Amino acid sequence: MADNTAKGPMTVLGIDLAKQSFQLHGVDKDGKVVLKKKLNRKQLSAFMANLPVCLIGLEACGGAHHWVRILTAMGHSVRMMAPQFVKPHVKSNVVCSLFTLILALC
Repeated sequence: MADNTAKGPMTVLGIDLAKQSFQLHGVDKDGKVVLKKKLNRKQLSAFMANLPVCLIGLEACGGAHHWVRILTAMGHSVRMMAPQFVKPHVKSNVVCSLFTLILALC
């Protein structure tokens, strides 16, 4: 995927929250990757507001509850995963951990 934009009807989106940047990884109903994107804090709200309603998964942390409230208000269904269940799947590759999170939510 060269241009990092949505390629089709995304059904599940994984978001890796960090202090300044966020990694997004979206898949369609068949599990095919349709979105890979890196956004900063200001860009995330605007991007999510323009996204069709979907299931969103993210790792539970201090900032996650803030984003759950915002994304739920936009109509998205948001699920948080406890860090102890995410940690075993992190292999120094953000996309790997996001994809594992998405699979756990499906």
